[in-house]
Amino acid sequence: MTTPSVVHVVLVRWKPDADAAALQELTELASAFPDTIQGVLAVHCGANTSPEGLAGGFEWALIVSFASSAARDDYLPHPAHQPVAQLISRFAEQVVVFDVDA
Repeated sequence: MTTPSVVHVVLVRWKPDADAAALQELTELASAFPDTIQGVLAVHCGANTSPEGLAGGFEWALIVSFASSAARDDYLPHPAHQPVAQLISRFAEQVVVFDVDA
């Protein structure tokens, strides 16, 4: 596997109306990024499973590793990313996005 250049972290606190079907669709769409968006190396997403109790109320994360900052920049407006961004916007109470140069 190629070493990532940028890691994109999205943390979400869901609204009460976020249902299991929407979260499953979100997971399926995001998991397809490496096959549909050039420069996406890996995707990890799902509910918080940390035993530390330090999630600050955030319940779900999307972590996307990119080959370069240019690949990250191309991902943001990419048509495959838009449904994911829309679902998160629709069902999220709060979102934090944090990118780290790897």
